[in-house]
Amino acid sequence: MAADKDDGARRRESAGEDAPERRAAPRRRSVARPRRVPAARAMRYAAEQLAELLGRTPDSVSALKPTDDGWQAEVEVMELERIPDTTSVMASYRVTLDKDGELLAYQRIRRYTRGQVDRPA
Repeated sequence: MAADKDDGARRRESAGEDAPERRAAPRRRSVARPRRVPAARAMRYAAEQLAELLGRTPDSVSALKPTDDGWQAEVEVMELERIPDTTSVMASYRVTLDKDGELLAYQRIRRYTRGQVDRPA
């Protein structure tokens, strides 16, 4: 019979593909917010830009946290190499990055010997 629908049309109709009342509601527009660079990239940017300013290669990024304006990282740098290595002088720098990963500010917040262990607070 010509009036009968084929199996494919029945499946589409039962799945709601042809039914306008079953179409998905339009998505809500989100407020455009500037996206911040991913954490891994922020860590790299903090270390690279601090190295450029200090002329020393950072040992590690020991902390990273998001801020309203971008990222804040703590970067460990060897300031004075000594023998044995455990007596080398290290410094911890606080680095502030904008949302694009550009360095806005840095500050040395601590100096210590490499072999020093922090005491529990």
